[in-house]
Amino acid sequence: MRLSRFHVALPLVVGQALVLPAVTADHAVRVLRARVGDALLLFNGNGLDYLVRISASSKSATTVRIESVQAGTPESPLCITLVQALARGERMDTILQKSTELGVARIVPVSSERSEVRLDEDRADKRLAHWSQVIASAAEQCGRSRLPELLPPQSLAQFAAGLVAVTAAEQRYCLHPDSATGLAAIKAPHRLVIAVGPEGGFADRDLAVLDQVGFARLALGPRILRTETAGPAAIAALQARFGDLAGD
Repeated sequence: MRLSRFHVALPLVVGQALVLPAVTADHAVRVLRARVGDALLLFNGNGLDYLVRISASSKSATTVRIESVQAGTPESPLCITLVQALARGERMDTILQKSTELGVARIVPVSSERSEVRLDEDRADKRLAHWSQVIASAAEQCGRSRLPELLPPQSLAQFAAGLVAVTAAEQRYCLHPDSATGLAAIKAPHRLVIAVGPEGGFADRDLAVLDQVGFARLALGPRILRTETAGPAAIAALQARFGDLAGD
């Protein structure tokens, strides 16, 4: 039987007794009906899964003992960074969730000229905390033992300014429905950076910024995809060609 998995942002050591964070304990005990003696899996993002067993449980605390450790599910050999223009509410959550499930390595939320979402510093901090939880929950469900790196929200220009010169090991693409270049033109990469615009796409000034740092235009096919569809669709297609969805 598949064990329930939980992400905890804590050091984990075999033999250690650990009081579960309140949210984790509530989900395990109240929602999933775990009891003393039941086994669970914990992970903290270091690439390992820890088998634990509930040793005590009360209304105030649930304690587990870490019994063993094993290597987690390997990460994809294809390292994909998703540069995602900010989307509203649940659309952004969907992008983060599905991208995590599909094996993205890094996510960079950016504001662009046509972005409908604008975040001040306080709102940005709150959204970042929320997005981090969305990613952790997706990793729990899909079996990943490492979390994608999530960068703080920034402008597209700030992101571009922080890039180093593109190298032979990395390819950069901006999704654009009018491009004559499709997925078949991509040569087997090790690292890919994919930029996805907001509803309405990147404006000309955004495209100029991306052009300056080595982003080529890329079309996914004959249909125009919504912003919450485009990123996960691109990741899935690329993983199927070059990553761990390709099979034998």
